[in-house]
Amino acid sequence: MIAETEALDMAPAALAHWRSGGRAPRLVKMRENIVFQVWLADGRAAALRLHRPGYQSRAAITAELDWTAALARGGLRVPEPIAGRDGSWTCEAGGRVASVVGWLEGAAVGAAERPLAGSVREQADLFRRIGALVGGLHRATDALAFDPALTRPSWDVAGLLGEEPLWGRFWDNPVLSEGDRALILRARTEAATELRRRLAEGADFGLIHADVLRENLLAAPGGLALIDFDDSGYGFRLYDLGTALVQSLEEPHLPVLAAALAGGYGAARGIPAPDARDLTLFTLLRCLASLGWIMTRALPDDPRQGLYAGRAVGLARHWLAGTSPLA
Repeated sequence: MIAETEALDMAPAALAHWRSGGRAPRLVKMRENIVFQVWLADGRAAALRLHRPGYQSRAAITAELDWTAALARGGLRVPEPIAGRDGSWTCEAGGRVASVVGWLEGAAVGAAERPLAGSVREQADLFRRIGALVGGLHRATDALAFDPALTRPSWDVAGLLGEEPLWGRFWDNPVLSEGDRALILRARTEAATELRRRLAEGADFGLIHADVLRENLLAAPGGLALIDFDDSGYGFRLYDLGTALVQSLEEPHLPVLAAALAGGYGAARGIPAPDARDLTLFTLLRCLASLGWIMTRALPDDPRQGLYAGRAVGLARHWLAGTSPLA
């Protein structure tokens, strides 16, 4: 990872592609991408993203911004991309692709590894609204009729469970015991069979956010907003609900939250609410993906390694036994 001072040095070169107001950028985070709050010449606050090299291509980033631009025009509360001086969404600066999107005010609805705030009723209302937001995202996307060849990753059977999943060979995570690894491999095989069956029966598959985590959901007076489409791509629509639940597996009222999420989603889409079996499968898929993701992003003794392994193993046991902690 580059140093903070180096990141700050890169920001002005990237901003040269846009009409900056001259105010110094404010570093917001240095994680997958480096993100700054910046101010443009017309006074607007915006987010400057310096994308992680080697993760998404410039064409894929442009495709992401084409999608979110269309969603924003349709009234969804998502980051609206801002074109540079030459009319394009992106430029290159310091070996990275840079993009700028409008700044969305609001506070994250929660944080990883922290219990949810509020009463059970308040938590259920939050998850109902998250479900409605995701359902609205999918409904609006279908109305756009985007070309299915849009340059984005595919969270399909291969991308989730193939020999080289998008986020890594999760079954090779060294924190797994031999017994747990065998369990995970069995769950991988059965889940792949289930996904293929669903596809053959016409499963809902299309553009998804793929990272509906608490820190990517902003609460503001105007309603919930969804940010950070960096991992978005083509996938099973219910995978977005799995990502919305994965950080809540330790919550004491998990079944209430799952039911509220499913109810909000079904109402927004005009379809029956997904059942606990559906939610268990797609939350398990996110757990498996996260188990692969954490391998290259944390040391073996990082507490998240054990947490992610425990989530994956626990949910795999439920899935294979035909039970669900979400019910």
